[in-house]
Amino acid sequence: MANEFLEPITEQTFYLNMGPQHPSTHGVLRLFLKLDGEYIVEADPVIGYGHRGHEKMAESHLYEQFLPNSSRMDYLAGLIFNHGYVAAIEKMAGIEVPPRAEYIRVICAELNRISSHLLWFGTYVMDLGGFTPFLYSFDDRENILDILDRVSGSRLTYSYCRFGGVARDVDDEFITATHQFVERLRSRWDDYHNLVTKNVIFIHRAKDVGVINRELALRFGCTGPILRAAGVPYDVRKAEPYSVYSELDFEIPTGTKGDALDRYLVRVQEMEQSLHIIEQALERLPDGAIKAAVPHKVRPPRGDYYFAVESARGAVGFYIVSDGTSYPYRLKARVPSYGNLQVLTEVLPGTLVADTISILGSIDIVVPEVDR
Repeated sequence: MANEFLEPITEQTFYLNMGPQHPSTHGVLRLFLKLDGEYIVEADPVIGYGHRGHEKMAESHLYEQFLPNSSRMDYLAGLIFNHGYVAAIEKMAGIEVPPRAEYIRVICAELNRISSHLLWFGTYVMDLGGFTPFLYSFDDRENILDILDRVSGSRLTYSYCRFGGVARDVDDEFITATHQFVERLRSRWDDYHNLVTKNVIFIHRAKDVGVINRELALRFGCTGPILRAAGVPYDVRKAEPYSVYSELDFEIPTGTKGDALDRYLVRVQEMEQSLHIIEQALERLPDGAIKAAVPHKVRPPRGDYYFAVESARGAVGFYIVSDGTSYPYRLKARVPSYGNLQVLTEVLPGTLVADTISILGSIDIVVPEVDR
């Protein structure tokens, strides 16, 4: 902990532990705050309460055995993490994925992205005192969980992707249900905007609050909606296209101020773009195999490899060192929530402690991803 946190307390200053059990931290995160009255002077995010050693576990597991671990880092975008891990191994081993499998992966990944954003939408507004939007967003999210459960057998920690493809093919019922969900969510935008976007109380709690500008976001390595809300149109799906994203048409929503309201608007617009991606992928879904022929044990050639995808919170990268065996010599996951969380050390000082909930919620941290 920083030495300045050990300085004597004056009559005007005091220290506050927010978490690790506070409901608005959405996990075992502790914010150690130095306050001067109602204003924050210093902030220190204290992490590590839920560390599980995923990266170390990879060294003693076959590449195939580590598959379930990937979705247990960011459990809200677990399918995207799962996709990123298998794509990294495929790059290492030179495995060609059938086109049908690639399109299925994109459809499921975008459903998972919307699912994550809907959970964030509901809980963020609930943290600020609005309960009704939480019920709406979770009602819509249940539809996604039912769709993904049908094809993957899971509703949260997905292990659906396989080296060379996916575990199970989609059927007509999956395709019909996905089309129906797209129409359903589009019909909800007016409700969401009337309940939240146009709500004067929400606007006052989010506008000009927790500004993360371009320079600050880049300095801390922020990615995802935080970086895009600051006006930087960086998205791995566009910057370094993977899977079939290069064949699909979609836009990258951006903001101007980089405040909590911009971060909210970017995520809402991203959900609409994900619907557009899903529609295109469904229309172009080809026939054919869903999995390539892959050895029982994958043994990538010796070397260092890196592969990145875009999760709901930003860029996820897997850096893997192979020694030519069926076990990774080293695996390192570059997760977005870590850098996104550390920016609080410069964003929170000077703000009201009452705005801490709004600022933290707008960043959308998943603590098990940080404490992987």
